[in-house]
Amino acid sequence: MNSHSASEPLSFRIRIIFAFIAGFIAVLLFHQGMLALLYAVGFTPRSPVPLQPTLPFGVPQVWSLAFWGGVWGIVFAALESHFPKGATYWITALLFGALGPTLVAWLVVLPLKGQPLGGGWQPVAMVTGLLINASWGLGTALLFQGLIRWRAVRPR
Repeated sequence: MNSHSASEPLSFRIRIIFAFIAGFIAVLLFHQGMLALLYAVGFTPRSPVPLQPTLPFGVPQVWSLAFWGGVWGIVFAALESHFPKGATYWITALLFGALGPTLVAWLVVLPLKGQPLGGGWQPVAMVTGLLINASWGLGTALLFQGLIRWRAVRPR
């Protein structure tokens, strides 16, 4: 389930491209989808699809998030061949998403931006971060596996 099923393995280049695409799209569909759900039920005040410009280039925040989701997709692909098979593959993907990007955001990115460690350890923000990133992890796994399967069955 977590390796290329065709007779020849995916090249490193194709694997990286698929990983970036999967992570990028997973932000737009799964990460922002979970945020939309949490916002709709009143759990979080953060609205989905944030369009505020980011520094230094003024790119809308949602596109910045998607870009970094693609970068994290590459990290995901570097590790996913070591994930267990079967149902635990999907649990591991979910946990990777929940913990990897979230902990880096809390412990590295926020302090670099002059914000408090862990975003001030606000429970709603913490749970929101864990849930949207867990959704991203699961979405990245689904899309990455889908791209691998597509590559394996498409005519050459």
